[in-house]
Amino acid sequence: GDGGTNYPWYIPANGIYHGFDTCTDQGAEWNIANNRQFWTDMTRCYFENLKTISKNSDSGVNHFEKIRDVTRMTKIVGDLENATVLTDIQKRALLGEVRLLRCLMMYYLLHYYGPLPVILDPSLIGNTEAESNLVRPSLTEMTEYITEDLLFATKNAPEIQNEKGRVTADYARFCLMRHFLNEGAHMDGYYDKAYNLYSQFNGNYSLYVGGENPYIDQFKQANNWNNEVIMALSIDPKATGGNTAGSFNCFMVYSLPKDCSAKDGDGNPTPFLNGKGWGQYLNVNKPFYETYEENDLRKASVITSYYSTSYNSWVTSEDIGSKWSGFILNKYPIEVNSQYQPGNIPLARWADVLLMYAEADVRKSNTVTQDAINSVNLVRNRAGLDNLPTASTASVSAFMDALLMERGHELLFEGCRKIDLIRFNKYYTIMSAFGESRTPTSQYVPIPDYAVQMASQSGKTLNQYFTREDYDGPKK
Repeated sequence: GDGGTNYPWYIPANGIYHGFDTCTDQGAEWNIANNRQFWTDMTRCYFENLKTISKNSDSGVNHFEKIRDVTRMTKIVGDLENATVLTDIQKRALLGEVRLLRCLMMYYLLHYYGPLPVILDPSLIGNTEAESNLVRPSLTEMTEYITEDLLFATKNAPEIQNEKGRVTADYARFCLMRHFLNEGAHMDGYYDKAYNLYSQFNGNYSLYVGGENPYIDQFKQANNWNNEVIMALSIDPKATGGNTAGSFNCFMVYSLPKDCSAKDGDGNPTPFLNGKGWGQYLNVNKPFYETYEENDLRKASVITSYYSTSYNSWVTSEDIGSKWSGFILNKYPIEVNSQYQPGNIPLARWADVLLMYAEADVRKSNTVTQDAINSVNLVRNRAGLDNLPTASTASVSAFMDALLMERGHELLFEGCRKIDLIRFNKYYTIMSAFGESRTPTSQYVPIPDYAVQMASQSGKTLNQYFTREDYDGPKK
């Protein structure tokens, strides 16, 4: 449904792409055709207004209420554990699935707000004291909550699913590998564990290499569920966008300017089959685009000009800041004359695993190994690039800088950029370099005022801000 707190994580409008990509170097400060202040605030890394968001807000995003979804999943865990009509094998498989989904909810909440109070014991549901205990757990505690669910899922979720799009043990391994890297700086042994997970995937995965531009072609409908895909949002090509219809891919709607034309002034077709979008809420920052190497095939995921029905002329890079805010995201290609495109939306790809493996290898040994270099080069070569230059492998620091940039290019608008920047201790440094208008007001989004007040009424202290100890900017 629409409105209220019904903002799923995996939608372009208000999900991980809004919360973890637009407020990074990948997205531009959105200030053209502005009719949504919270969108502008997010692109400016100005999170302060989200403190005043209401419990059932329809004027902005309130993900805090998703702690209730964690409780709901905990209830399902309890029901499954107590079920008498399932075999032990069936029970553990279903528990593996639901605990993976529960930990994903906690994972995104952690990276949006920092650690949040959650109920993971089914016996505490309905317990007034437990439900009013609105106190942040420590980062270590929240990290362990997520780890325990993911470890259970890797051992119990199905290895394969007959129905594509259902969670699997390999998807749990992917999520666990990413989680180990995120928290390795403060959790002993996590980098080694991330490294060891690389050899534990059971699927036959490889980089997609078909088509004229394999990077772009992998996201097209014909290549849904290719060998690179570990998990994706399974799109129904017949979806109409209605609440009771199938899942739909509406990235194009949020990526195109509202005055974008399907034809230019001479009547020639443009790449935009269905014409205008809804205001280009998602866009690509020009300075980020300029970091691509000249021959990088991944540049095709960004379009740098369009024909405007407002100006009856082409809008180009020279018009950034006056006629549009940033370039057009074309990663999920427009294939049909519809607002909704038929290509699946990836959540886990083998390219990401290769880059995470390289990172884990270097972090655990503090040495740039040939295995790490080779893994990054596989991704670069698929993009039409030569191997990493010698300067990028000469030191751990140089390699990590190159790896962070490689992740930015490869995983453009896949909902992980802010998380990556924080893991590499570069979020404040990179964003504040754009100037005061994009300097983050805090490392994570502050908890809404109403929740802090609710905690106070129960005699608890719910700290509104969370900052990691190694944050590269000022702490709140």
